[in-house]
Amino acid sequence: MTKLLVGLGNPGDEYENTRHNTGRIILSMIEQKLDGQIKSLKFITPDTFMNNSGPAVAKAMAGKKSLKDLIVVYDDIDLPIGRMKISFNRSSGGHKGLASIIKHLKSEEFLRIRIGICPITPTGKNKKPKGEDAVIKFILGEFKKSELDQLKKISKKVAEAVFCIYTEGKDKAMSLYN
Repeated sequence: MTKLLVGLGNPGDEYENTRHNTGRIILSMIEQKLDGQIKSLKFITPDTFMNNSGPAVAKAMAGKKSLKDLIVVYDDIDLPIGRMKISFNRSSGGHKGLASIIKHLKSEEFLRIRIGICPITPTGKNKKPKGEDAVIKFILGEFKKSELDQLKKISKKVAEAVFCIYTEGKDKAMSLYN
């Protein structure tokens, strides 16, 4: 059965290095590391805008049985930059791209790897923008070079986690990487 690794983001050059494209960025960073190591692994970056990712993911699926082989990678403004969290069978948490996938798959029973994009204060606290307009401006803003460096670092961990998920199972991966 085909294993699907989906990186969420928006198509087009103007979105290429934005925080909302974190899933796509991470996928491009780990594709070479994982290519050929995991049998039947397919990398997908939907050509639709983030909030309409569901139809593309549903089309790539081979029915409900393949949910166990689906991993969706995306940005999470509630996690600090440079952190990741694996979760399973959870709600969208307000992420519209994930909500679209859940709606079209008619299920929450798949794995997600959330990648932190939130800046942190010198004391290590999240410095999340306040208000909907500020959040939208922030997630559609481009990464700074130092933030991209942190993504490169976390991409190694994401690649290891994906390999672990597909070879040893989600529970083992969650215990090692969360």
